[in-house]
Amino acid sequence: MNYKIVLEYEGTRYNGWQRQVSTPNTIQGIIEEAIKNVTGEEIEINGSGRTDAGAHALGQVANFKLNGEYDELMDRLNEALPADIRILSCEAADERFHARLNAKAKTYVYKIDTAKKVNVFTRRTVNHFPYDIDIEKMREAAEMLKGKKDFKAFCSNKRTKKSTVRNIYSIDIEKRGSEITFTYRGNGFLYNMVRILTGTLLEVGIGKINVNEIEDIIKSGDRSRAGMTMPPRGLALVSVEYEENK
Repeated sequence: MNYKIVLEYEGTRYNGWQRQVSTPNTIQGIIEEAIKNVTGEEIEINGSGRTDAGAHALGQVANFKLNGEYDELMDRLNEALPADIRILSCEAADERFHARLNAKAKTYVYKIDTAKKVNVFTRRTVNHFPYDIDIEKMREAAEMLKGKKDFKAFCSNKRTKKSTVRNIYSIDIEKRGSEITFTYRGNGFLYNMVRILTGTLLEVGIGKINVNEIEDIIKSGDRSRAGMTMPPRGLALVSVEYEENK
């Protein structure tokens, strides 16, 4: 049976989503071990995408196939998982469903706190950035980043041979108190792309990059022209969208 799960995790102490030979300390590895402990079956789970070391998820999606059927599987898995990983839903899916290959859109958020001292309770999920920021200039630059474009300049993987064209449907920037939230929705994102987009927008906000430079940065395809790569702690995968029959 093919199972689809939606899960959340605080990624602070993990080496990212993807299982690695060098360490058992990954989200994928921990979940696969929990499934083995509960069902006795050794399986491989497919995530909708790889989150970076130290990044988080509010709505990561994954699927895996089991030979048997198991009652109260979600509850049993949650009992086996550490406190910073939780399965939100678990259901039987179409045998052809694949969490990554069938994904149509993803939403990420990146959060910063501009207060002089970082918030004690959110310091592991919000990045501290104590500067005066021009929100309107960032919103103006964000409009230029929307749409179907080649985002090679916003990718950390310089050797990628795959297409770097992506379609960003929306970028929203909201300020509440000292906290600023960047929300990105698109058909997919390149390696470190959300963190670089955020760094670029913040450099616009503090006056380091001019709004008028954004189009030239995109056209250049040059990573060195775009802004800094923000730390992973402020990044979270919010949701993954699929066609209704998936």
